[in-house]
Amino acid sequence: MLRILHDTKYDFIKSWRIALGATIAFIAIGFIALGIHGGLNRSIEFTGGTLVQAEFAKKPDVGELRSTVDAAGFKGAEIQQFGSDTSYTIRAAGHQSTGGKVENTATEIQTALEQKYGKSNVHIARTEIIGPRVGEELSRNAMIAILISLGITMLYLAFRFEWRFGVAAVIATAHDLLSTLAFLAIMRLEVSLTVVAALLTVIGYSLNDTIIIFDRVRENLKKARPEPLYDVLNRSINETLPRSILTHVTVAAATLSLLLFAGEVIRPFSWIMLFGIVTGTFSSIYVAGPILLWIERRWPRKQGGERGPSQRSQKTAPSSPSPRTPAGVR
Repeated sequence: MLRILHDTKYDFIKSWRIALGATIAFIAIGFIALGIHGGLNRSIEFTGGTLVQAEFAKKPDVGELRSTVDAAGFKGAEIQQFGSDTSYTIRAAGHQSTGGKVENTATEIQTALEQKYGKSNVHIARTEIIGPRVGEELSRNAMIAILISLGITMLYLAFRFEWRFGVAAVIATAHDLLSTLAFLAIMRLEVSLTVVAALLTVIGYSLNDTIIIFDRVRENLKKARPEPLYDVLNRSINETLPRSILTHVTVAAATLSLLLFAGEVIRPFSWIMLFGIVTGTFSSIYVAGPILLWIERRWPRKQGGERGPSQRSQKTAPSSPSPRTPAGVR
């Protein structure tokens, strides 16, 4: 593979407009889905309440199952198929049982199911009980964790690279978060602490890819030969392409194994990781690169061959001047 991808000369930046339109459309669809569904599909860890996973001897009628749970005093409970057609999760956000105790909810749901279907035909695989206060605390801590990771990343980039590289990388990371939220909304994946861990992993993975490309860009800019930033970006992406392909294929293979064989509990994490590989690679090339070109056009360098984009880069950078502008003219 390394020999096949050796010394490639693909013009990646050329298609930034098409890529920008595609990612804006995807994010817009995701946020429309958020509006339709009334927000993300948060797990019991965040909403507070009781989750019961019930396994039946044979496939139950979903309407009959919902009527049974409603009759037990838990109207509006969320019922979802979990893996096979004989396994269902029942999430009761409110505790409407006598006394209102959280501990009673799982017991009353289990009793209602056993009375309806028989003890030998229903098996309670797991129950999760979390109070509303704990759910609020988890939501707050998850948001703090994401913000801290972004803050530390910005500090690192401020010292590791010059400011223009840092700004481009942070914007690319923001794109990854927005696109991943859109993916969560479209797929209606349950947002749990495992998914939060996947989001943090995606941030790190995407930044790693962006930093590797930018590090090569910085090295190429230090070389004596004068070259427009547009060409430097394309050359740097092509030079890191063999390493990127090997890394992405390896991570994707491991994540796909988790998606197919690790079970339902880890499946949302696997989906987010697979999507993160795609969006992280996409943003490193089609978000961070054009943003860097735009910053270079607005605030060009002053030293030697690093003076800013040439005529060719001006043609492709966002909000660029007319193609008739001669090279070197500001």
